[in-house]
Amino acid sequence: MEKKELRAAVKRLKQSLTDDMKLEQSNQVFNYIESLPVFKEARTILLYHSLPDELPTHHIIKKWALEKQIFLPRVNGVDLDVVPLDAELTDDNQFHIFEPTGSKTISPETLDIIIVPAVALDTQCNRMGRGKGFYDRLLNPLSHPYTIGVGFDCQIFDTIPCEPHDKKLNAVVTPDIKIVL
Repeated sequence: MEKKELRAAVKRLKQSLTDDMKLEQSNQVFNYIESLPVFKEARTILLYHSLPDELPTHHIIKKWALEKQIFLPRVNGVDLDVVPLDAELTDDNQFHIFEPTGSKTISPETLDIIIVPAVALDTQCNRMGRGKGFYDRLLNPLSHPYTIGVGFDCQIFDTIPCEPHDKKLNAVVTPDIKIVL
């Protein structure tokens, strides 16, 4: 299946999920992540502020901000900046994604974990995003942070289309599938 077709198919599958189902699946995913030694040892984590069709993270951001240093991505041209979680978030941007307003950014190399949203994931720890390449550009030069792709069960496949610039994740977690390389 081509990327465009796969994105459309996953979009249809996600539309059948209720808000309660999304929250339940999110809790299952993040409960598992919290059990990982790499998470227990982590101090700095890049999360994403979920859109309505993504695995919910709002409750997790609040929960983990009490014990970890949380960062969120902010679109900067064609790249993502890594910004500490501020008290203030704004969605006044081209994609209407809530992002921190702070001016301080850090190098993604200094993070312990990056939790990445996906349109589709596969059992070889590959990820397909929305097609703009933001996370590809963020992840490609990195060797240190532990990367975890998360999603709903309907987003995991045996294989997905990959390009040479796509970087494998260290782990893929859905409620029913947990793959840690």
